[in-house]
Amino acid sequence: MIKNLLLVALRNFKRDKWYSLLNILGLTIGITFGLFLIFYIKDELSYDRYHEKADRIFRVNSIIKEADRDTMRWAIAPFPMGPALAKDYPEVEESVRFVNSGRTMFKNGGLRLYEDKVFFADSNVFRVFTYPFIEGNPQTALKEPNTVVLSQSSAIKFFGTNKSYVGKTLENVNGKVYKVTGVMKDVPHNSHFIFNILVSRSSLPADFANNWGNFDYFTYVLLKPGTTAAVFDNKMKPMYDKYLASIFAQYNIKIKFEAQPITSIHLHSTTANEPEETGSMSYIYIFSAVAFFMLLIACINYMNLTTARSARRAKEIGIRKVTGSNKTQLVLQFLIESTLTASVALLLSIGLIALFLPMFNTLAGKYISFGTLFKPDTILILLAVVVFVGIVGGSYPAFYLSKFNPVDVLKGSLSKGSSNVNLRKALVVIQFSISMIMLICTWVVYGQLRYLKNKDLGFDKAQVMTASAVTDRDIQSAVLSFKNEMRNNPQVVSVSSASSVPGQGNSFNLFSVQTKDGYVDKGVDVYAIDEDYIKTLGIKLAKGRNFSGLADTLHGMLVNEKMVQEFGWGDNPLGKRVKFPGDTSGNYLEVVGVVKDFNQKSLYNPIAPLILLYRPNTNLIQLKLSTANISSAITGIENTWKKMFPDIPFQYTFLDQDFDSQYAADEKRGKIFTAFSILTILITCLGLLGLIAFTTEQRQKEISIRKVMGANVGQIVPLITKNFVVLVGLSCIVAFPVAWYFMAKWLKIFPYNTGLSIMPFILSALVVLLITMLTVIFHTVRAAVANPVKALRSE
Repeated sequence: MIKNLLLVALRNFKRDKWYSLLNILGLTIGITFGLFLIFYIKDELSYDRYHEKADRIFRVNSIIKEADRDTMRWAIAPFPMGPALAKDYPEVEESVRFVNSGRTMFKNGGLRLYEDKVFFADSNVFRVFTYPFIEGNPQTALKEPNTVVLSQSSAIKFFGTNKSYVGKTLENVNGKVYKVTGVMKDVPHNSHFIFNILVSRSSLPADFANNWGNFDYFTYVLLKPGTTAAVFDNKMKPMYDKYLASIFAQYNIKIKFEAQPITSIHLHSTTANEPEETGSMSYIYIFSAVAFFMLLIACINYMNLTTARSARRAKEIGIRKVTGSNKTQLVLQFLIESTLTASVALLLSIGLIALFLPMFNTLAGKYISFGTLFKPDTILILLAVVVFVGIVGGSYPAFYLSKFNPVDVLKGSLSKGSSNVNLRKALVVIQFSISMIMLICTWVVYGQLRYLKNKDLGFDKAQVMTASAVTDRDIQSAVLSFKNEMRNNPQVVSVSSASSVPGQGNSFNLFSVQTKDGYVDKGVDVYAIDEDYIKTLGIKLAKGRNFSGLADTLHGMLVNEKMVQEFGWGDNPLGKRVKFPGDTSGNYLEVVGVVKDFNQKSLYNPIAPLILLYRPNTNLIQLKLSTANISSAITGIENTWKKMFPDIPFQYTFLDQDFDSQYAADEKRGKIFTAFSILTILITCLGLLGLIAFTTEQRQKEISIRKVMGANVGQIVPLITKNFVVLVGLSCIVAFPVAWYFMAKWLKIFPYNTGLSIMPFILSALVVLLITMLTVIFHTVRAAVANPVKALRSE
C-alpha cells in the first residue's frame, strides 16, 4: 500500500513539474534558513552548559541602592566575599574569585606581545569550572605564587607550536617572571566569561584589596546539590550587617547580594560590568518566531497551490472513492505527498546549509560547524521539521480534497476548478501580514541603530586614535615626551592622555558632594585626563575654565552638566566642592569648569554625573589626526612610538570604531533579521507566483472571450489585480497594529530612541504592494496578449 502511495505521489510530481518545483523551492528556502535560525538559538541557549557542574555554579552579583537613585546591579563583589561565603555557609562547596589584570604585556625573550584577557584566579578554579587541560595538573597548576595557566592559543602565540610548554616562563613589563604550570584548551566561545591567561591569585600581595568597600571582582560559588538560588539569596541577607554596614550605612547605602546561575547570565543578565557581550532572551523569542513563520509561510504556499489545483485531482479522487478507497487512505495519500515534498526539500536544504554556513557564521558571529547537523538532537529537529511541514502543509489539502463527492466529481461539477477561495485569500493575507510585519521591524531596527551611530554624542569621535595602554611607571614618564613629539607632527591636530575614553569603563567612587543642604554622600563616575583632552575630543566647555596645569592636580576638577543638575548647583557651580567620605584632613576637589554633557557610555545608558580629575601622564594616549591619508599618519606615529617606547608594541584603535562596537551585537542581530525578512518575502513571492500563474490559467478562457469581445489589455489587467490589492489592504490592517505594538515596546529599551514614525509602515506596505502588482501584472498581461484561439479551441 505504502509503495503504491509513493508511486502515485511521484507521478503527480512528474505531471505538475512547475508547481512541484515551486513547492519544493519554497520549502527548501524555508527549511534552510529556518534551520539556520534554530542553530543560532541552540547556540545562544548553550552558553556555559559545557561545565560538568554548571547546574550548581552561581555568580554572586551585588545590588546597590542609594537614596534618591535607581538601584544599581553589578556583576562584581568585594574581594573578601568568596572566602566569607565559604566560611559562613555550609551550602558553599567552593568559592572562586577572578581579578581582572587588564591589558598586560608579556615578554618571552625578544618577543613582546599584549594579552587582553588576563585574570588572577584562586587555585581551586578548576575544581569548579570545566576547562580540559592539554598539559599540566589542573589541581595544582595555580597553587604556587607567580604561576600561570595559558590557553592553547596563548601558548602558541608566545612559544610557537612546541610539544611541551610547562616549565617555560613569561615576564611582564615590570620584570616579574611567571612560570607556566599548565596549558588548557581555549575557553569555548559559548561562555559568558572568556580568558586567555590565568595567574595564580597568590601572586598578588597578601593584603591585596582586603576590604569590603572595593567592588571590582568576579565571585563564583559552587553550591551543594539541592541548594536553590532563592534559598541562598535569602541566607546571604545578613552579609550586609555583618561585613558592610560599618562602611556603607553611614552613607545611607543598602547592599544585598544575589546568586545568579551561570547558565542564565548570557541571556538574562541585567547587570553592569559583564566581562563579555551578552545576548538577549527577547531575541531568542523573536528569532524563534521568525523561524516558525518562515516554515509556516512555506507551508501556506504548499496549501495554497495544492487546494488551487484541486480540480486537477478531482477525477482521480472520484474514481478512487468509487473503486473503494476510504477517506483515511486518501488523507494518507496527500500527507505522504506533502511529507515526500518536505523530505526532498530537506535534502536540498542540507546542501544549502553546507554552502552558506560560513557566510551565516560571519553574519551572526557564531562558530557553528557543519557537523552540528549530525548530532542526535539536531537530527531530531530535522525530523520534527519534516513532520511539521508535512502535516501542516498537507493536512488541509488532504482533508479538503478527500471530502469531494464522487458523484459531483464524475458528473463534471468540479471541472472548472473548485477550491476554497476564501481560505486561499485568508492564507495570502497571513503571508502578506507576516512579510509586512518583518519589513516594518527591519526598518525600525535599522533606523534606531543608525540613530545610535549618528546621534550627537557631545564629542567628536572622528579620526581620534587611541594608542595602546602603558602600565609601567618608568615608561609612563616618557608619555610627556611622546606627546610633545606629536604636537610637532603636522598630521596630528591635538594629542592628550587620559585613563579612559568614551565607550570604555571608568571608576565609580563614593564622594561627599557639597549641596545646599550640606555634604551628601553619593557614588559618581570619575576618571583622569590632561589639559588637552577636551580639545582632542571636541568636548565643549559650558562654564569656567579648562585645566591649566599642575596646579590643578590637588584640588581642581571638571564636572559635566548632569553633575550640576543632579546636585542642585544651579547657575553657580564653580567653586563647589567634593571630598572623599570620612576625610578629615581638609583635602577637597573644587569645580574649576563645567563641560557640556557627553555620552561617556553607550546610548543604552543615560548620561550620568561625571567628575574629571587632572592627571597629565595617564595610560591612554589620544591623537586627533588631520589628514585623510591615515596610513601615512599611522606610519609616522609608529616610528616616533618605537623611539620613545622601544619595548612596547605599538597597538592602536580608533575611537569611532571602539564606541560603535558597543552596538555590534544589535547590528549582527539586525543583519540577521534583515536577511530573513528578505527571505520571507522571497518565499511569499514564490507562492504568489504559482498562485497567480494558476489563477490566470484558470481564467484564461474568460480573458480570451473578453478579448474577442473587444476588451484591451488595460481593461483585462484590473480584473485580477484588484483582488490582490484588496488582500494587501487587509494585510495592512493586520500588520500595522501588531508591528506598532512590538516595536514601541522594543524602542523603550533605549533611553535615546527615534520613536515610531509612519514611514516604515507606508514603505513596507508599498514594497509588498509593488512586488504583488509586478507579479500579478506580469502574468495577467501574458494571459491578455495570448492568442484567444488557443484557449477557446476546446469550447
